[in-house]
Amino acid sequence: MDLTTFAAAGAAFQVMMDPARLLYLSSGVVMGLVFGVLPGIGSTAGFAIILPFIMGLDPYAAFAMLIGLAAVTATGDPIPAIMFGVPGGAGSAATVLDGVPMARRGEAGRALSAAYMSSLVGGLIGAFLLFLSIPVLRSFVLSIGAPQLLAFAAFGISMVAILSGNAPLRGLAAACFGLMLSLVGSNPHTGVLRWTFDTLYLRDGIPLVVAVLGLFALPELCDLAIRRTSISLGARSSVKTGMLKGAADVFRNWWLVLRCSSIGAVLGTIPGISGAVVDWLIYGYALNTEKGARQTFGKGDVRGVVAVESCNNSKEAGQLMPAIAFGVPGNATMALIVATFLSFGMVPGPEMLTKHLDVTFTLVWSMAIANILGAGICYLASGYLAALAMLRYTLILPGILCIIFIGAFESSRQWGDLYLLFLFGLLGWIMKQLKWPRPPLILGLVLGGMMERYLFISTQRYGVDWLFSPIVVILFSISGYMLIKPLVRALRADGDIRKQLGTIASPRFKAADLAYVALIGELYMVTEAITWGPRSRVVPVTLGAVGLFFAVLSLVGQIFFSRMALASVSGSVHDAPPNDAAGPIHMDLASDTEHLGQRTVLLRGAVFFSWIVGFMVSMATIGFIPTVPLFIAGYMRIENRELWTLILPQAVTITGLVYVVFGRMLGIPWPDTLLGMLVPAMKAIPSV
Repeated sequence: MDLTTFAAAGAAFQVMMDPARLLYLSSGVVMGLVFGVLPGIGSTAGFAIILPFIMGLDPYAAFAMLIGLAAVTATGDPIPAIMFGVPGGAGSAATVLDGVPMARRGEAGRALSAAYMSSLVGGLIGAFLLFLSIPVLRSFVLSIGAPQLLAFAAFGISMVAILSGNAPLRGLAAACFGLMLSLVGSNPHTGVLRWTFDTLYLRDGIPLVVAVLGLFALPELCDLAIRRTSISLGARSSVKTGMLKGAADVFRNWWLVLRCSSIGAVLGTIPGISGAVVDWLIYGYALNTEKGARQTFGKGDVRGVVAVESCNNSKEAGQLMPAIAFGVPGNATMALIVATFLSFGMVPGPEMLTKHLDVTFTLVWSMAIANILGAGICYLASGYLAALAMLRYTLILPGILCIIFIGAFESSRQWGDLYLLFLFGLLGWIMKQLKWPRPPLILGLVLGGMMERYLFISTQRYGVDWLFSPIVVILFSISGYMLIKPLVRALRADGDIRKQLGTIASPRFKAADLAYVALIGELYMVTEAITWGPRSRVVPVTLGAVGLFFAVLSLVGQIFFSRMALASVSGSVHDAPPNDAAGPIHMDLASDTEHLGQRTVLLRGAVFFSWIVGFMVSMATIGFIPTVPLFIAGYMRIENRELWTLILPQAVTITGLVYVVFGRMLGIPWPDTLLGMLVPAMKAIPSV
């Protein structure tokens, strides 16, 4: 870099030290943290709120506020993920796997501190790399086209083998099912409606936020309601000591933080690679590279939290680079930033690196300062947050459920969001109870539409030549190796194939095998897809056939093979060798309700989902706002006979928060209710 660049960076720093601009930056940081904590909302909603108010500001203050909000949303995401198993956004779902077990054993403070410090260090590394990378990465980003993006998506799918733990076949079957679910809706190339059941809602596909909240949030809250305890099951530890341990964990694993932050920043520069994909890729990378990770990840290993959160904020810096240098936004948030550039008369591209270089460095400084402020605010509040883990479930669960309903409804603001939330919640809880890995399903849902879109563009534009691109060849080769590796390892684990075939036993069925009845649904999807035209059916039929193959193979191993290698391949619960500490792990949150007995678990689980149905019925009858206090009061009083002195303040506070933030500030148009339709109808009746 020349002296002009350093001079512009210094001038930008002086500009940002203006007290008024720091105040706007701080305001954006606070809003970013709030929207990060609220499940399913995210920075895009925050942008929608503040955009009308920044147009009268000078560009430096306006961009400082925007970047402050965008930079720290990921810092707030891990708070609900660790405390309640509720991902603040799709990008924090991987944090749940190790953060929740830590909170359960009384280490919520340590997990939160590790998340904050990792986010801080990762954000600073990302900002520094952004400072260095704009001229360096220009040629790299310009060389990324549809074939390379398809290869990256295939590489993401290969993470399924890692994220499936001791059930690779189950994981592959779940991933294929997720890929098929990602195709629900109107085919963008042929217009064919795929599995929409003649509803307008499904024509736009399945909202990712709804699926994430359903698969990960509701099952954890359901288990909490079944246990009828506080979140923490372990001894209460000192919050201050936990904070110090969490911060020390980050610096003790500095090499992991540096690697994950750098990879996150680089992947963030690639348009079309979402935050959810980056986080799972980083989690799989850490699982493969860290010593002893296969025995401890998913069970409360702080390194799992550190790896994911260190890339969360760094990827935000990476996503900013193509938006600034080329005007290519990688997500909705960056698209709004690009629109703001244009509204201030600045065209993203070469001008941002020459004429407006000082503004560009203002963004870099804003991101660095925002990460420091965000982490500081979170540390100040962590004592109160960690204390939530010790509260009774009836004091925290109803309020969290109300926020989850809003987060899901915010996706498309239709009743279908709530229906899907319930269905995915039930599916996620069943998968968790039967030890089917959920991360592969989410990964398939994230990447499926992307793969189909880039496959169509690649074949239409390049024919078969795109298959010989160096990046494509390398990524496809790595992906194939990652998918085959666990199967080969399992087949070689106990000798030759003849020895394994000799372990075939008489069929043995258990209640868990009923999960394979779901194959009927996937078979229906394949059967319907066969009737479509050639261009419409090739992808879904192929994915469905592959998914059915893996599921059937898993079922065969579950029923016929004994304690041999194929047991680990199929993910058999009753066939796997006991206490196999050296073997693969179940890469998902383990259920902690087995000690209660199957009958109790099923009964309490049914009660929990009945409360959700009751919420939806009440919402359809009298509306969302009146339902919130009734639901909170009813749940707290009926479930645990809580005192009215505890019930009324919480009901009033949460209802007020919902009304002000979501009803007034965000302007969410709540759906019509039976009561709302009945009153005008009664008024229309002529009086006698």
